[in-house]
Formats: sequence, C-alpha cells, structure tokens
Amino acid sequence: MRVPKLRRLVAIVVVIALCAGTAVAEKFEHRFSQGDQFRILSKVDEDVYVNRRYSHSAQILNRIAFSVDKVREDGAGFLSGTFSTSVQYAGGQSYVADRLYESQYWHLPSGRFEIGEQYYMPVVRHVPSFPDRDLVPGDTWNAPAEERHDFRDGFGIPDPYVIPVQVRYTYQGPGQWKGKDVQLVRAEYTIFYTPSRPRSYTTAYPVQIAGYSDQLMYWDAERGGVAAYEERFRFVFDLSNGQSIEYRGQASAEVVESQLMDKGALEKRLRDAVKGLKDIGVASDDRGVTITLENIQFEPDSARLLPSELDKIRRIAEVLKAEPDRHLLISGHTAMAGTAEGRLQLSQERARAVAEALISMGVRVPEDITVIGYGAERPVADNLTELGRSRNRRVEITILEN
Repeated sequence: MRVPKLRRLVAIVVVIALCAGTAVAEKFEHRFSQGDQFRILSKVDEDVYVNRRYSHSAQILNRIAFSVDKVREDGAGFLSGTFSTSVQYAGGQSYVADRLYESQYWHLPSGRFEIGEQYYMPVVRHVPSFPDRDLVPGDTWNAPAEERHDFRDGFGIPDPYVIPVQVRYTYQGPGQWKGKDVQLVRAEYTIFYTPSRPRSYTTAYPVQIAGYSDQLMYWDAERGGVAAYEERFRFVFDLSNGQSIEYRGQASAEVVESQLMDKGALEKRLRDAVKGLKDIGVASDDRGVTITLENIQFEPDSARLLPSELDKIRRIAEVLKAEPDRHLLISGHTAMAGTAEGRLQLSQERARAVAEALISMGVRVPEDITVIGYGAERPVADNLTELGRSRNRRVEITILEN
C-alpha cells in the first residue's frame, strides 16, 4: 500500500485592527481587496510510522498562489488559485510536485468558506474563524472547521475526504514576528473520529482517526494579511486491514504579497538572451513568462543534460538572476513513447535535471522552484512525426507572476 502524504495546506488571508502593547478590545474579521495577489510557502517536516514502527521522514513543500478576483457587498472575497505539494527526493535539491490543484471559493469576513464539494484544497478550512464581537487578550472561543484530504493515491478513495473538527481559539495579544508588530492567535483542535465507509477504495480505508493540531498565527495589520503561522501535529489513522499509519511533525508558513510583473519587458529580455539559440521559445500568459526548451537533449535514456544544453541554460540563468523574487515552475514533457508511467517518470527526471542545474548556478534556492512532470499529456505537436515528437520532448521554465 502506498502511504499517502499528509498535505498540511492552509490558505488564510486576514486583516485585523492592531493596537500593539495595549489591551483595547478589537473586532477581528477577514477583509479583501479586488486584484490583490499573494502566495503562501509552507514547509512540513514529518515522520511517518507504520504499525507503530518508524517508516521514513519527509520534507514537504507546499506552495499556494492566490488572487482576489472580486469582493461581495458583505465583504467576502472570491479567491482563486493554485496549490502544489512537492517532495524533496534523495540525491537532489529540487522539490518535485505530484500534481497541481486548482481551487476557487468565497472567504467570508467571519472566516467561513463557501466552496464547492469537488475541491481538494485548501486542506484546513474555516481556520481561523472569529466571533461577531470585540476581543481582548485572553479571550477564547470555539468554532467548527474541517480537514479535507486527497486520499486517491494512498487509499483509492475517489472523493475529497472530510474530517470535521472543533477548533479552540485563544487571542494571546500583541507580539513580534521578524521585527514587526503582530497579534498572536492560537488555534488548537483534537480529533477522535470514526468515519463511515467510503463509497469505494482499493486495499483499505480509515476506520478511526485520532490526533491533534496546534497552530500559532501571526497577524500583520499594517500589510493587510497574515504574516506567518507555525503548527505542530500528530495524527494516527487506523485502517480497515488492521494496519495503522501515524504522522508526527511540524509545519511553518509565510505569506508574501506579490508585485505586478511587466511581462512585456521580461519577455523581451529573455528573447534577447536566447537569440541565436536553437529550439528555444519565449511566451507569456496568465501565469507569467515561459521559456520553452524544445527537443532538449539528454544522454540516451537518461536525465543527464548534454553540455550543449547546459550552455543554453547558462544563458537563460543570467536573466533569471535579475528576477530574484519570482518563483519558478519547471515542467517536463515527453513524446508518446513507452508506458504512461515511464513517460511520467522521465518527464519528472528531466525537469529535475534543469532545476538542479539552475540551483547549482545560483539562480534560485530549492524552495523557490517547483518541478512537475506531465509525461505526454500536453503535446504541442503531432506525435506521429519525428518533428512533432522532437517538439514534444521539452522542458518549460515559467517565471511566475505570483
């Protein structure tokens, strides 16, 4: 059985009134401005135990990029964006994502979500939720929430898996985070849940779930949103086949407000940088600006770049260094050859090779790059011709606006 990752992804946008150093009552609520863009980068370090015995450790990188598309009269913001969950594999520095998730929902001033049942992300929902009254340091309150997990790979459960929770909040008062005045809110919940049998599964399904989450949130009113959060967690899943899986770990995240990208100017700089190089294209879209390396050359049946390809990447690297605050998405693609599983693995490995090269050249730290492989799912040319297949064997480097 494949052990599923526990994806600790929390999407939170909060604005609060700040009166650092005093105990003045405050009204906490979520506020939004149309057109705002932000991203949350979260790190999870967890140990996994199977049948009460240590199995392995994992470092997971979660990246959330959202925009506020519109705001209702009641103050709710309509958020849309992309979530990715990446793992750092042995022998490399880059993080590889298994899939990207899209999500859209209304986030109410109280903290509640209005979201469709089909969405897997965000995992932790309705946190934090605030009461409709003023708060002073030391105040506590309770509010319902839920975790919603993707257990398709681990258990073969086809639908988002819902775990209801009751959150205990404490407004701790003023504090500091990276030298800034913030307000501290703690959110804690325990889980002891006996779920019903899912409509379908593969080898097993959870019959009992127990554990806890303890989150400390740092609110930055001056910037107009959450600054960061920290979490400790432990969850045990007892399964229908008699096995158990336990996750113990900690997570942390920071929220960054994105700046508008001058795509036209960046695209021109990239075109100038790659002028004269063969099989390289540059284009922009809603995500940002993408450099496409078509017919990218590796040693036969491997993900080792040929020296000629490394020379191309060095030229590109100089432009990427001039945009240090932009994250990169590196996607690998293959022609239609071999098995679907083999194509997916090869596309991931080749995208990783480009990412590792950029990291070694000092272009980005590993946390600022997301790697994903698509196999042959996204062809740009006809796989029935050699020319088409050569175009489909490509790696794309996207400089993300958000």
